[in-house]
Amino acid sequence: MYEYLEGTIAARSAARVVLDVAGVGYDIQVPLGSAFPSSGRVRVWTHLVVREDAHALCGFADRETRDLFRLLLSVRGVGPTMALGILSGLPREPLLDAVANGDAATLTRIRGVGKKTAEQILLDMREKATLLRAEIGKPAGAPPTSLSGDDGTVEDAVQALVSIGYSAKEAKKSVERAAQRVDKKDLELLVRTALTS
Repeated sequence: MYEYLEGTIAARSAARVVLDVAGVGYDIQVPLGSAFPSSGRVRVWTHLVVREDAHALCGFADRETRDLFRLLLSVRGVGPTMALGILSGLPREPLLDAVANGDAATLTRIRGVGKKTAEQILLDMREKATLLRAEIGKPAGAPPTSLSGDDGTVEDAVQALVSIGYSAKEAKKSVERAAQRVDKKDLELLVRTALTS
C-alpha cells in the first residue's frame, strides 16, 4: 500500500521512528541500528503489516533492506517481529552472505532463531537471496549512525528489545549483561551486544 514515506523525523529511538508527513505522525517500527538520523528530513521505505487487531508500519533506510524484510516474511514460521529481530541481529549484507553460503550457524546466533528456523530460512530464501544480492551489488549509503545516550540509555535498550519480542525480564537481563561488557552510553552497541548475550 505504501512504497515509502518522506517527511521530518519527530522522534527517534533504537527501534522506532515517528515521521511527520504533512502534519500526520506515522509511528514506524525499524530494525535496531537503522541508518536514520535523530532529526531532519528522510525517506523511509515501508511495509504495512495488517493484523486482525492492528495495522503496523515497518520502515527501512533503503529499498533493498525493505525487500529483504519481505523475503524473510515469505519464510514459513517467520513473522514481522521475527523478521525485524533478524535484521536487527544481522545487517543486510552479512545476512545475505549467510543465506547465500548456507551458513546456518551464523543465523542461529541471532536471538530467537533456532536451528529449525535457520534451516527453513536457508531452504526458502537461498535462491532469492542470491538474486537479490546480485541485483543490489555492494551496499550503498552511509553506515548506520551510532546512537549515543545518557543515563536513560539502558532503559531505552530494554525497550528496544521488548519491541522486537523479548519479555521485559529477558530484555533487562540481556541489557544488564551487555552493559558489563561495553560502553552503556552507546545505545546501538549496547543493544547489539544484548542481542548476542
